[in-house]
Amino acid sequence: MNKIAIEGIGMTSRRTRERLIERLMEQGISNYQVLELIRSTPRHMFLDEALSHRAYEDVALPIGYNQTISQPYIVARMTEILMGGAKKLGNVLEIGTGCGYQTAILSRLSDQVLSVERIRPLQEKARKRLSTLKCYNVQLRHADGGFGWPAKGPFDAILSAAAPREVPSELLPQLADGGRLVTPIGDERKQHLVLVTREGDEYTEQVLEQVNFVPFLSGTVR
Repeated sequence: MNKIAIEGIGMTSRRTRERLIERLMEQGISNYQVLELIRSTPRHMFLDEALSHRAYEDVALPIGYNQTISQPYIVARMTEILMGGAKKLGNVLEIGTGCGYQTAILSRLSDQVLSVERIRPLQEKARKRLSTLKCYNVQLRHADGGFGWPAKGPFDAILSAAAPREVPSELLPQLADGGRLVTPIGDERKQHLVLVTREGDEYTEQVLEQVNFVPFLSGTVR
């Protein structure tokens, strides 16, 4: 893929991205690393061409199969929370690869990202995009995200891009001691972003803010 395709023209230009970064800062995003990655990662590449002109609006957009690419604020906010005060994360589990945009952001901040997606066509598109962007520290798995990826754990950080009604019990033992899990929790009427931290055998939940995500579904789609 050529440089123009990655950098974008018109509504995907540098100026448009700068306006998005200004908006994120106004909304309270302060982690410099995260802001730089939102600025430099070509979100338009993760959308169908018909929607690419809206890539740098701060909105969620459809990616097919009743799924969405999260709005940039949510991607930045969840990533910032997951980082805590760290400069870099170690082993990271992502539940819900989707189009691969959040995966790409995490890959630049982590030693390794293990990402699980239940819808194979989305996973295959994400694989191609991540390869184009040289995100070589990412491993993808087609599976039910509720089970995580125990063989690759424990994880220093876990991020879910879909909302279960409660934190899946299978994920908690996969979180490393001192690790952080960020997920939306709730149903179609009301959801909140929740941070779970582990200290030894103790798990602490902190409710952060209201959000709106697709539901956390079980099973796989081919």
